[in-house]
Amino acid sequence: MLGGIPTAEHLSRAELLVGQRTGEVGLVHSWELVTAVDGPGTRMTTFLAGCPLRCLYCHNPDTFSARGGVPVLAEDLLAQIRRYRGIFAATGGGITLSGGEALAQPAFVRTVVRAAREWGVHVTLDTSGFLGRNCDDDLLADVDLVLLDVKAGDEPTYHRITGGRLAPTLDFGRRVAAAGVELWIRFVLVPGLTDAPETVAAVADYAASLSTVTRVEVLGFHQLGRDKWAELGLDYQLTDTPTPTAAELAAVRAVFTDRGLTTY
Repeated sequence: MLGGIPTAEHLSRAELLVGQRTGEVGLVHSWELVTAVDGPGTRMTTFLAGCPLRCLYCHNPDTFSARGGVPVLAEDLLAQIRRYRGIFAATGGGITLSGGEALAQPAFVRTVVRAAREWGVHVTLDTSGFLGRNCDDDLLADVDLVLLDVKAGDEPTYHRITGGRLAPTLDFGRRVAAAGVELWIRFVLVPGLTDAPETVAAVADYAASLSTVTRVEVLGFHQLGRDKWAELGLDYQLTDTPTPTAAELAAVRAVFTDRGLTTY
């Protein structure tokens, strides 16, 4: 069981691969019921395993590999979602699919999202946008809100943080806005890494260019994931990086509010 959800660890490798292709099976790291986090209202946030990026400040490096998850049938995850429909309706909440990177498992996401929407459940997709190409128009049409993690506003900084390219994230955000889907932009302030004025300004300019952005969250870097990196034998490069001060966070938030963006 995974927090009360049956797992499908009995499946053979062949059955697992077929199930992943059809969207009947996903690799799930964990899930939690949260309020005022990962979208509006009370939400069931499901963390899928596997991510193509290697963000230096990731606090869940145990989701990098798909092996960090256990197989779960879509029907069993949906049964758990169904149990909370009353809570979602009462609080204006719903489900959030996160990771890792949710779009690393697009078939599973599509299956879960389609059923949730048919039940009238609010759907949020939490993503870096790096695999935005995996989100086709039909899937995007079933999403109410995208939480887009914009890690930097310039290619060199983005590559230093993630090992990947910034362009796919920017392209995906534009697609989401063009489709009329609500966007929340998330930006993590990391002293010495993402705090350069030109980096912050570039992210703010990008957010302001997207017509469906209703909220920006400037999140302060923290060290809560450091021990996980050590346990996994991974090289953690930010040991000596401080958390940003309240004044530093306020100054960065002001860059976004100056562009007319509602910022927290």
